Amino acid sequence: MRSRKGLVISLSVIAIMWILHTTSKNFIVDPTFSAFLSNKEIELPNAKLWIVMIQLHIVLAIIALITGPIGLSRAIRMKNPILHRWNGRIYVTVIVFNILPGYYVALYANGGIWSTIGFFILNTLWLLTTINGYRFIRKGLVHRHRSWMLRSFFLTFANLTIYIIVTILHDVAGLPYGLSYSLGMWLAFMINLILAEIVIRKSTI
Repeated sequence: MRSRKGLVISLSVIAIMWILHTTSKNFIVDPTFSAFLSNKEIELPNAKLWIVMIQLHIVLAIIALITGPIGLSRAIRMKNPILHRWNGRIYVTVIVFNILPGYYVALYANGGIWSTIGFFILNTLWLLTTINGYRFIRKGLVHRHRSWMLRSFFLTFANLTIYIIVTILHDVAGLPYGLSYSLGMWLAFMINLILAEIVIRKSTI
C-alpha cells in the first residue's frame, strides 16, 4: 500500500515540477521559442505553423501529465469511479489528438532523420499503449488496463527524459547538440519503458 501511494505521489510531484518548468519556459520566458530555434539544424518552411504545433503539443502533454496521476490514484478510483472514468477519457483523448502535432514537430526535429524516426516511434508507442489501456478496460481486464496505462503514462514523461539526457550529453559531456538530441530521443522511450516494466512488476497499483 505504501509503495503504491509513494509511487503516485512521486509521479505527481515530478509531473507538477515539469509542468511548471515547461509552462514558464515555453509560454512566459520564451513564447517565440527563439532559444530552441537557435539550435535548429533544419530550416522550417513555416515557423509560425511550427510554433502553433509545438504549443499545441505541449498543452496537450500538460493535460496528460495532470490527468495521469489522477488516473493512477487508487483512492480516487475506489471512492469516485465516475471521476476516474471521465479523467481517463480526457487522458486518452488528449493523447489521440496529440498525435498530429507530435508527428508534425517530429519532421523538423534536431538531429535529422534519426531523431525524426525516434520521435515517430515514441509517438506511436505513446498512442498504442494508451489505446491498449482503453481497449482492455472496455473488456473488463482491469489488471492489463492498469499495466498499459502505466506504460502510457511513463511515456508521457519522455520529454523530461530527453531534456535530462541532452543536458548531460551536450552541456556536461560536450557532445554536439544534434547528436545529443538524437541519442536523447532514442534513449528516452527505452529508459521510460524499462522503468514502467520495473514498476509494473513491483507495484500493485
